[in-house]
Amino acid sequence: QLQASEGGSVQAGGSLRLSCTVSGRTLSRLVMGWFRQAPGKEREFVATISWGGTNSYIADSVKGRFLISRDNAKNMVYLQMNSLKPEDTAVYYCAADTNSVSGAVQRTARYYDYWGQGTQVTVSS
Repeated sequence: QLQASEGGSVQAGGSLRLSCTVSGRTLSRLVMGWFRQAPGKEREFVATISWGGTNSYIADSVKGRFLISRDNAKNMVYLQMNSLKPEDTAVYYCAADTNSVSGAVQRTARYYDYWGQGTQVTVSS
């Protein structure tokens, strides 16, 4: 089960940190990702991180502003969002790929088989 923290509302240029709590599985064997979906748009990949956290991949649209990290001991995954823009407004989802055999980062949504409930992030101009 994945439980995302509450999102929030922030002005452009502000920061938010989302967290995702993983329960029922060993986080260290899960490739994790964050996705988002804005109203009227398709779900979009945001960030992914490998089993041990040594590798991550950030979407071009948020590169340099967002950072994904994990604490396997605490069963937590984080998405630090800085310099937020109105176009970052969306429902954000954390997701887990439980079937990875390599533990490598994964940008494709269809490989993720567990999803959190989604949390709203609103950025005002």
